[in-house]
Amino acid sequence: MSYVDEVLQTTTERWHYQPEFCQAVTEVLKSIEPAVEANPHYEKGALLERLVAPEKATLFRVPWIDDNGKVHVNRGYRVQFNSAIGPYKGGLRFHPSVNMSIIKFLGFEQIFKNSLTGLPIGGGKGGSDFDPKGKSDFEIMRFCQGFMTELYKVIGPNSDVPAGDIGVGGREIGYLFGQYKKITGRHEGVLTGKGLSYGGSLARTEATGYGLVYLASAMLNAHNNGLDGKTVVVSGSGNVAIYAIEKAQSLGAKVVTASDSSGYIYDADGIDLAILKQVKEKERARIVRYTELKPTAKFFAGEKPWGVKCDVALPCATQNELGLDGAKALVNNGCIAVAEGANMPSTIDATNYFIENKILFAPGKAANAGGVATSALEMSQNSARIIWTFDQVDAKLKDIMESIYGHMADAAVEYGHKDNFVVGANIAGFLKVADAMMAQGIV
Repeated sequence: MSYVDEVLQTTTERWHYQPEFCQAVTEVLKSIEPAVEANPHYEKGALLERLVAPEKATLFRVPWIDDNGKVHVNRGYRVQFNSAIGPYKGGLRFHPSVNMSIIKFLGFEQIFKNSLTGLPIGGGKGGSDFDPKGKSDFEIMRFCQGFMTELYKVIGPNSDVPAGDIGVGGREIGYLFGQYKKITGRHEGVLTGKGLSYGGSLARTEATGYGLVYLASAMLNAHNNGLDGKTVVVSGSGNVAIYAIEKAQSLGAKVVTASDSSGYIYDADGIDLAILKQVKEKERARIVRYTELKPTAKFFAGEKPWGVKCDVALPCATQNELGLDGAKALVNNGCIAVAEGANMPSTIDATNYFIENKILFAPGKAANAGGVATSALEMSQNSARIIWTFDQVDAKLKDIMESIYGHMADAAVEYGHKDNFVVGANIAGFLKVADAMMAQGIV
């Protein structure tokens, strides 16, 4: 049995009740096997055993009081996975589905995503099973204050800098930062995604969606193609999806879908971004509302958009939203490229099907790294007490995403897997972390 298989067997047996985490470990370890075999000293240093174990995992309770005076208790998490190349960096997710397995899977993926950016940031993730939907601003504020009362004990501007994720936007970051400042008495860059008036970065809101499209465009351009004139399907209708649609349209693509958990809309004319922003950013309504404002669009309740004919697919909603059936539908409908805007939205079966059918497939750890890259740029601005313009940040983001594509493409070729960007991204991200871990000894 190979070293990778031994570690994989031990890990999946031990954590079999954490399926999302086991899925992430399996996908990563199998894809980096050529690099591990080329560096036998990794086994002597038990590198993989250390890699799959978080440096620290914190679980805490969060009591809070709703507007009717009723007390609720949620669970809070922060998994600090790897700090070999820099402070832990990774978002906070507020969603009922959050549990330790999901946070560990996201934190493990974050190690390699952050490494790929070329910036000095390690991997971590956190969140809570709190559901912000339907809550008043005061209820969300009280929850965020309770959450930060525990979280502040394990974070800091030079140790762990969380950001937002699903359910944690500018409003939540503001409440979290306010509580951190009140408890510690310090105004410092301990969170990213902050408002512009208190240390935030221009282009942070757009960064993940823009970065996704920059990488997808680089991938297509490297294969004598481009986004101009292409039909694109997008899942999701949150921050990532909205700004992926915006950037794709600016590059000449026609985006025809958006979705939420209730279903998807199809607009043959191309998504009207002003209407979508009205529905999702101002009204915070269900996606079906789009069809009320634009009756020529169609709504498909309870369905996902993968059966829509397209050239490019950008899954931007949540993990495991794109399964094997969806992958087959995309391939049958002529899709030539898939780039993941969400964290691991494609199942392993779907990913393998894309690769087997020669679809250009960019995994989330590379394709959606724009958000964390710009968060790191926000950290730099906070440390230097400066503010860059939108165009300066956007230009740096574009350079980072094009560099990520180049690194993963080169690694795929070097290890005999040309155009397999899952292997390329994992190996490129892994090698930097592995070299740092080995250089720092057994810690």
